[in-house]
Amino acid sequence: MSQVQVKPRTVLTNLILIATIFSILVIGLGAYTRLVHAGLGCPDWPLCYGHFWAPEQGGELTQANVKFPDAPVDLDKTWPEMTHRYLATSLGVFCIAILWLGIRARKEDHSVPIKHATGLLAFIILQGLFGMWTVTLKLWPQVVTLHLAGGFTTFCLLLLLYLRMRPRSASLNTSSRARVLAGLSLVVVALQVLIGGWLTSNYAAMACVELPLCKIDHLTKADFFQGFDVLQQIGPNYLGGQLDGDARIAIHATHRFGAIASMIVLLSLAFMLKKLQHSWALIVLLALTTIQVGLGITNVYFGLPLFNAVAHNIAGALLLACLVWINFNLRSGKNVTREKGD
Repeated sequence: MSQVQVKPRTVLTNLILIATIFSILVIGLGAYTRLVHAGLGCPDWPLCYGHFWAPEQGGELTQANVKFPDAPVDLDKTWPEMTHRYLATSLGVFCIAILWLGIRARKEDHSVPIKHATGLLAFIILQGLFGMWTVTLKLWPQVVTLHLAGGFTTFCLLLLLYLRMRPRSASLNTSSRARVLAGLSLVVVALQVLIGGWLTSNYAAMACVELPLCKIDHLTKADFFQGFDVLQQIGPNYLGGQLDGDARIAIHATHRFGAIASMIVLLSLAFMLKKLQHSWALIVLLALTTIQVGLGITNVYFGLPLFNAVAHNIAGALLLACLVWINFNLRSGKNVTREKGD
């Protein structure tokens, strides 16, 4: 009885899918680590107080506290930080395996996007450096924001690689307007993610607790210049933030208005998808947009509950990935539906 040989491309595609799903876990734990203020749960890198996990014995704890007097051991914060580090490292191992299998699969199938896999590994190494700088630069907001954005980007790059590897489905109806609107939606949501990262890295999530907008007198005092000063000095410990209230209001208000702008663009894209009869893309986009907006409102109304705030990060990543998927389908479709004026 002959055994069925699994093609290297099939193995590679399955591995990429697993890594894509795994990256969401890394994003979720990263958000949790940030939200419980455990970003400096281990003040050194890559070890934790010089240990592979964390000091737990009496003598080890005493020695660690003497060595790091400004950051005494808090085991409630060391475990999420180190778990996140090891999961992120595991994602790097996934990317190494993807490149290795990609090189093997390329020998039989020259359509395997090996440059994409190589770029992905290079990016994950850069993301690891941002993880290191997050600790060594003591949560400097610029680095924390880019590290968060890097996590979302890694997820999207893995998803895009998976989409490129799987068998092409039937061509979808598309148009130049749809492609432009989908691209614009991706850019707008990506910018909103960056603003959200800047908001959380400056601890401005609760700077404005009114709904749907901040109070007018708060907005008139908002300090946008200080709030978006990307030339903040390196050196202070940014745990808890360094900005005053007016600067944090400016960041929070910008994120609120960005959410409104994102909704308008996404609803326009949803209308276009309905017109082109892309039912599944329409349903997924509307569902994720509704969930993300609802989670954002709930964050403010209930005072940033931990589970809800983590879910807001994950939903944001899924919404961005949904737009990558929509853009891929619209731009790879062969059946072009022309509209009037195109």
